[in-house]
Amino acid sequence: MSTTSGVTPKTKRLPARALTDAAEDPYALVEWGTRSVASRSEDGGLAFACEDVEAPVGWSQTAVATVARRYFARRADGSRERSVRELVQRVVRTIGAWSLASGHVRDEHERATLEAELAALVLRQRATFATPVWLNVGVEAEPLTSACFILETADSIRALLDWNAREGLIFQQGGGTGVNLSGVRSSRESVSRGGLASGPVSFMRAADAWAATIRSGGRARRGAKMVVLDAEHPDVLEFIACKAREEEHGAALLAAGFQPEEAMRSLAFQNATHAVRVSDEFMRAAVQGGDWQLRAVTTGEVVQTLPARELLRACAQASWVCGDPGLQFADAIARWHTCPRSGPITASNPCGEFLHVGESACNLATLNLLAFLRGGDFDVDSFVAAVEALVLAQDAIVDGSAYPTERIERGARRLRPIGIGYANLAALLLTLGVPYDCDEARAWAAAITALMTGAAYRRSARLAAALGPFEEFARNREPMLAVLAAHRDAARRIGGEAPPEVLQAAHAAWEEALEHGAAHGLRNAQTTLIAPTGTVSLMLDCESTGIEPYYALAGHKHFTDGGVSHFSSRALTDGLLALGYSTHAVEQLGEYALDHGHLAGAPELRRADSPLVQTAGGPDPLPVHAHLAMVAAVQPLLSGGVSKTLNLPREATVATIESAFIDAWRMGLKAISAYRQGSKIGQPLHGAEE
Repeated sequence: MSTTSGVTPKTKRLPARALTDAAEDPYALVEWGTRSVASRSEDGGLAFACEDVEAPVGWSQTAVATVARRYFARRADGSRERSVRELVQRVVRTIGAWSLASGHVRDEHERATLEAELAALVLRQRATFATPVWLNVGVEAEPLTSACFILETADSIRALLDWNAREGLIFQQGGGTGVNLSGVRSSRESVSRGGLASGPVSFMRAADAWAATIRSGGRARRGAKMVVLDAEHPDVLEFIACKAREEEHGAALLAAGFQPEEAMRSLAFQNATHAVRVSDEFMRAAVQGGDWQLRAVTTGEVVQTLPARELLRACAQASWVCGDPGLQFADAIARWHTCPRSGPITASNPCGEFLHVGESACNLATLNLLAFLRGGDFDVDSFVAAVEALVLAQDAIVDGSAYPTERIERGARRLRPIGIGYANLAALLLTLGVPYDCDEARAWAAAITALMTGAAYRRSARLAAALGPFEEFARNREPMLAVLAAHRDAARRIGGEAPPEVLQAAHAAWEEALEHGAAHGLRNAQTTLIAPTGTVSLMLDCESTGIEPYYALAGHKHFTDGGVSHFSSRALTDGLLALGYSTHAVEQLGEYALDHGHLAGAPELRRADSPLVQTAGGPDPLPVHAHLAMVAAVQPLLSGGVSKTLNLPREATVATIESAFIDAWRMGLKAISAYRQGSKIGQPLHGAEE
């Protein structure tokens, strides 16, 4: 174990117990029962069933079915796990062993404490790790635990084939990848043996077919990936249009009588998210009516000059058709980069929240915000304790994990990025009676985000005092501390509508994070981000994912393996009661929401209360500004990015998306993507009326 000068090996690294007592079995904190779970397809057929599953009584059928279906592993004797208790023990005991071996805990007593706290967080549905941890830890001898990978490739057949191979290994273990293909020569440039190069889009088509073949984690979901191309690449217009053209092909197949699933299987690029990487220079040119130059990859010569606005409008047009591409704002990302001397950030993971240097990996965890609400107060102490326990566990996971290549392993262990995020923000706000689209909601989100990131970096600095900072810290000391200071300053600007106890704790955490970070360094290059939290949100019984508003108050979600999950808001009752509605009125409104998926036009709803129950879908959707403003409120307080979809009604125009892209840039967002309702053949989320 390495230590920093002046710090003794006894430096405290394990947070105090918050959820458990030393004399108490953490698995006795919840009541257990046995039940059978099943998942049905849209036509009523049985998609999955498991009998005699042991699970906490307080967990919903959806949560238990999700865990049984996605995460129960094969035992050594070939039988399958049938207990949430067994699943949690498998994972937290392995993490405990890793923590002891790596020095994150010093003895068996501290190991037992960490394992108990982690188990309590999961069993009480306050927090959970990402899917690869549940799939692989305690199952594989060398488990891959990271959900997010950023890869690099080069302009050669060997490098491109190697990229495909590495992606396949990551998909097979449940991870997702991102790559920037701007270094691959365009289809307008020649190759050494004569003729023109194939260009990145051709290689993307082949790589997408590879992703479609490999089941993520050996289960139902296919590989997920992000492909990025810089705005000056000569093939950028082909890249922008390629996915939209496939969607048009799919529409033609539907018109010819093909079933949606059959049509989707024949389309390319369906396993990839596409993004164009743009600079401030490009956006200024687009706004001011300037020209933009496309330059050859091999020589840098100008291949084509076109109006920048034409290229931006092409992005908006394609996004209107199929939701891709989104934009990644290179300069905004660079301004918040903690390790610029280790390399530039040129890509992200598939959902856009992990933004870091190439050949790196990140393991994720998610906090359920609603689980920390006590009456109308946010439980600051328990929240901070949860963040601190996750930092410790996730940093230990960096050492215990396996990686698909030696280069990625070096990147992960030299930078040690981790990603803590949250879900259920919309449910928290609804429970409090606070509309998603208001200054108070944005102040709540900003204060909680500031506290999460400040507490995470404070814990990271204390770990650095005991175990040493990440290897690249000394090289990046000045820019990293400057970024942390910028986060602190952003926390100071949070509006007065924020809960004072949360804001006060956030300010204290940031001051201590900077003080300890300057003295000892940081253990982790990044600590927080907002992931989409799909499956883990179901495990936590969350009503809303990540930072998203409610898509609908009731509806159903389709899974890639054919199952359907029905949902309805439980927080709606609390929110309406907080506004003074009678029990009878709440029941009437609840029935209306179940039938329609929204409360727009509900007779019992007071007009003044409509903003509280406004959703992303339905006849009265949240405006574009509501989505962008929420991301802008939290982005300066996060290490990484925000996975956020700008949900738009079917009637939205290309001009609406184009304006949203410009507004997102002006507001300092790192990335933005838009999805117009009903624009794709396959849409997973549906309100009750859809």
